[in-house]
Amino acid sequence: MTRHLRSLLDLSASDFDRVITLAKSVKANPDNYREALKHRSIALMFSKPSTRTRVSFEVGVGQLGAQALFLTAGGKLGLQVGRGESHHDTAKVLSRYVDALVVRTFAQDHVDQLAEHGSIPIVNALTDAYHPCQALADVLTMKEHFGDIKGRKLVFVGPGNNVTHSLMLAGPRAGFDVVCACPEDLQPDPAVVARAQDDAATAGTKVTVSFDALEAVKGASVIYSDTWVSMGQEDEAEALKKKLASFQVDERLMSAAGDDAVFMHCLPAHREEEVTAEVIDGPRSIIFDEAENRLHAQKALLLLLLGAEPWS
Repeated sequence: MTRHLRSLLDLSASDFDRVITLAKSVKANPDNYREALKHRSIALMFSKPSTRTRVSFEVGVGQLGAQALFLTAGGKLGLQVGRGESHHDTAKVLSRYVDALVVRTFAQDHVDQLAEHGSIPIVNALTDAYHPCQALADVLTMKEHFGDIKGRKLVFVGPGNNVTHSLMLAGPRAGFDVVCACPEDLQPDPAVVARAQDDAATAGTKVTVSFDALEAVKGASVIYSDTWVSMGQEDEAEALKKKLASFQVDERLMSAAGDDAVFMHCLPAHREEEVTAEVIDGPRSIIFDEAENRLHAQKALLLLLLGAEPWS
């Protein structure tokens, strides 16, 4: 049966752990996987600009011995999907040409439709709703830094968004608590929060929303931030910055967390907006380990989805 990563809802707790465990092996022993996907072709279909996602996937595919094919969905030289070809037809056609499709787009429905109609693995490399590959890399980074992360607490400080949603789903799967500290009118999607809380109740963890960042970070092992203005929100930038001014991650906020708390950010970052330069460039910041781990987590994911490594 073809498996996809539309969101972390496609992974059970044991699946999630398998990706992280394999990612550690891939990172430690890259030569063992140099030809694991030899003669495979993996298409990367992007509708949004990208640095880390594009480079990490293209490099990772090559390091596994496969061919990466970068496709744009818009512009004069983009795919026909940018001119109205249905996702049904696109999925059917690409399934005849390539072995997997990595998609970075706006609407989650685009990824879901491609997965519904295609016969190859579809990987969500970012939508407005979810960013599952980022969350996999984040958990890999947390485990490298702390070892056992069971019972630890991650606090996302800022507006509820696609990264928040994926971290809320990751917490119950990896055994840590997640809090989103945000303004009341910038909360994460209630449906995602409800599902994450159901998962947390089963897993024995907690997923909550707080409107007081200073209170929320007490006892946190990770303070996590993201840009305040996402792609497509440029017209709202000034209003968002005003609403979020009290949710900047600074030394005062870091000091209110646990003594071993680290700072994480999915990047790109805007210093002196969502985080001060003192924090993001300081000794407790592990953002570049986190960025590197996109490569390793995604390689592990591709190995599993394409059957080069077993899920159990």
